[in-house]
Amino acid sequence: MNDLESRTDVGENKAAVRSIILASAAISIFLVWFIYFKAPASSNRAIIAYLPALNATLNALSGVCLVFGYLAIRNQNREAHKRFMISALVLSALFLTSYLTYHHFHGDTRFLATGLIRPIYFFILISHIVLSIAVLPMVLITVFHAIRGRFPNHKRIARFTFPVWLYVSITGVLVFLMLNLFNQAP
Repeated sequence: MNDLESRTDVGENKAAVRSIILASAAISIFLVWFIYFKAPASSNRAIIAYLPALNATLNALSGVCLVFGYLAIRNQNREAHKRFMISALVLSALFLTSYLTYHHFHGDTRFLATGLIRPIYFFILISHIVLSIAVLPMVLITVFHAIRGRFPNHKRIARFTFPVWLYVSITGVLVFLMLNLFNQAP
């Protein structure tokens, strides 16, 4: 690669990363409004009640794919790694679609429990929310480098993306379980 191609490549990387970060910020602002400030639409469809369980399932399956994708690349099985990571990405996109559908019709769910479980729940929830906002551009940048065949960049960023994405997947399931197990008024 000559010097001009190298500079063009770096400029393209910076522009793509900048675009991904700006788009992620806009998406995050929209999601905060959509989930916490928009009034829920009315619906009497029973399917809405099943969406939280579907969301937790999609999060769990995404987490499983992430772990298997990690194990595949550790064993130098690039094809299996690619399939598992694409599956994790698709499952996460399906989760987001289902999650937005639920919040469109139901709105936010309040946590009513008291005692020690309350601060534990909010620690998990807040860390989940903050890291889910942070992981969006991380995932997109990691995928961008993989698609472009820039595997040293992909690997360098994936070292941070993987644990954050896995944490978000696991804590999403934990939030669902805690809401179902402990969310009762005193």
